[in-house]
Amino acid sequence: MVPASSLLSFMKGAGYPSLYVLMTMESTSLPVPSEVVLPLAGYLVSLGILNYWVVISVSAVACLTGALIDYSLAYWLGRPFVSRMLKLLRVHEGALERAERWFDTSGRWTVFLARFVPVLGPVISLPAGLFRMDLKSFIPMTVAGSLGWSAILVYAGFLAGNAWEQAFSSSLTVVDALSAVVAGAAAVYIAYYSFGWARRATGSLRPPTSGS
Repeated sequence: MVPASSLLSFMKGAGYPSLYVLMTMESTSLPVPSEVVLPLAGYLVSLGILNYWVVISVSAVACLTGALIDYSLAYWLGRPFVSRMLKLLRVHEGALERAERWFDTSGRWTVFLARFVPVLGPVISLPAGLFRMDLKSFIPMTVAGSLGWSAILVYAGFLAGNAWEQAFSSSLTVVDALSAVVAGAAAVYIAYYSFGWARRATGSLRPPTSGS
């Protein structure tokens, strides 16, 4: 785990390229949480270091880059690769069967909605590639979902500008706690209030309890 303050220093020094790298990693199912990176980018927007519209644009392009990498790997390497990836990410195998049903019933909207669900968003490209979703639908749905998710989290970080200042003058623990609160508030609002579908999606990613 990298402290939020260290992550902020990296982003502050490297600017937009750092955001692109981090969000590409996040979208290729690596353990880089957008729920922390994007609010910090929003804080840099509040300082005038970054531009809001450029940030969400760079984030969306990076998300698409990572999504296409995962999509291509799943497309060409098939179910054994996807199963291994899900196991590494500690996502239960049953989620793959559920994802297949979502694609059958909701089609391209599955990719769009998944971008608003923590945990599910970064890995949705794997079943999309495995089930050979049409790129003409996959690309615009990925971009649209990424733009929406990025816009909300960056704006949340921007609104917390004064709170960031107080946190950074206190301690690393307070900074990390604030980043978690900002990220969590945005994630909960989207996942549980904007989309009732998200409640079912996140629940399906939990390993089954004994006796189920």
